[in-house]
Amino acid sequence: MAPFIYRFTRDLRLEDHAGLALAGSFGDVLPVLVIDRALESRIGRSPRRAAFYCAAVAALDAALRERGSQLIVRRGAPGAMLKNIARATGAGGVAWCANYDRTSGISDEHLQSELEEAGLRATIVHDAPAVGPEETAAARPSGGDGYRAFAPYFAVWQELGIASHDAPLLVRFAASDLHSEPLPQPHEFGAPDRPADASPAAAQRAFDRFLEGPACHYALALNAPAEDGTSHLSAHLSFGTLSARTVVRNTRRRLDDPFLLSEERFSLRLFLRSMATRDFFLQLGFFYANADAEPLQERMRRFSFAREHEALEAWRSGRTGFPFVDAGIRQLHETGWMHPRARTIAASFLCFDLGVDWRVGRDEWAQWLIEDDPAIASGNWQWIAGVGADMAQYPRIYNPHKAGRRFDPGGAYVRRWVEELANAASWSWSWTAPAPQAQLSLPFASAQASYPQPVVDHDAAARAFLKRYRAYASSGR
Repeated sequence: MAPFIYRFTRDLRLEDHAGLALAGSFGDVLPVLVIDRALESRIGRSPRRAAFYCAAVAALDAALRERGSQLIVRRGAPGAMLKNIARATGAGGVAWCANYDRTSGISDEHLQSELEEAGLRATIVHDAPAVGPEETAAARPSGGDGYRAFAPYFAVWQELGIASHDAPLLVRFAASDLHSEPLPQPHEFGAPDRPADASPAAAQRAFDRFLEGPACHYALALNAPAEDGTSHLSAHLSFGTLSARTVVRNTRRRLDDPFLLSEERFSLRLFLRSMATRDFFLQLGFFYANADAEPLQERMRRFSFAREHEALEAWRSGRTGFPFVDAGIRQLHETGWMHPRARTIAASFLCFDLGVDWRVGRDEWAQWLIEDDPAIASGNWQWIAGVGADMAQYPRIYNPHKAGRRFDPGGAYVRRWVEELANAASWSWSWTAPAPQAQLSLPFASAQASYPQPVVDHDAAARAFLKRYRAYASSGR
């Protein structure tokens, strides 16, 4: 039987793998990785992302070698590379997992056409979501392509079963003496070599630890950034070193424990909701191809967000003078990850306090985050900016001072990430109100004087933005 090529992209594992299962149904699987310019650009944006990606690829190759195979690496245009490999091995076709951002989706379509014109079977598989977009669309009562609102999507998502492809040993990998180029290394993407544990085994251990304990307190962890109790699975899910199906399936099983407290059940359900939100944004990218380029809400496509602001660099560098915002940005710079609550507040500050376009923020964070999920990033940023799937009457503008008081009452998160405030002997989010604006009273006496004053008056900026938004909405444009 002729081999069948599987091209790895954002699915760097062998376990619970929809793409491998499908490719294996056509013949012995020949595992291939093609590094093209688009991949180089995405991975090279963040040094930590480059290190994570290269470590994940190395772990994948090691797992394949344990099964008597190896990863065949090529550098160049995917169509040309895959056709060359097919000719050299007699492979009958190629499969790979779907991408959900516009740029990658267009590339998928072109590649599929190119391979089919060469006489090869070309199959694209949904592997990234726990529930594929076509499954949820098929269950839509009114028919049509996908969901634009989360509530009806979530109602359907909760009722659908989760497929399992958890039998990697049943997939036969083709033996091949085909030459492979070297595995990618961080310096290839302009990044320094640094250690990163990005293996599927590490991902599974992290998830198991989370599900055993912290997941039962997820509701609290979402609102306590200093405790650092969320899953930290975003990078593993984005590169496919952990299957979203595995996460959802095992979390649902955890809910079957009869000894769980009501608070623990609530937390587990909230975590499942976050996984459903991830799938929701992926299906938005699948059905609405321009969702990463323009607002999902048509009425908001003519609303004017700025591309520049005099305080934009202060936001980018974590020096806005709003400690909770700055702590989030600096955590991102230092670790390649930011607590979900801090992401919300920092993104809201950019869009509403500074009035800057959500795409500016999304592209800025793409240079720092380890995770590589453009469709999810666009969905989240549009949600915060009030131009996407969130159909609220008015934008939800978060007060960064009140957020700090609520989510970091003792200042532990701020003092961990904002060096100038790290040695504050005490902490207070108390309010004083000298006219004409309210100001936050911070323990500056025990902090370094280099911490900046607020770059804007939040209350005035929020009122000005809402006034402009209401005028736009009432104009009927």
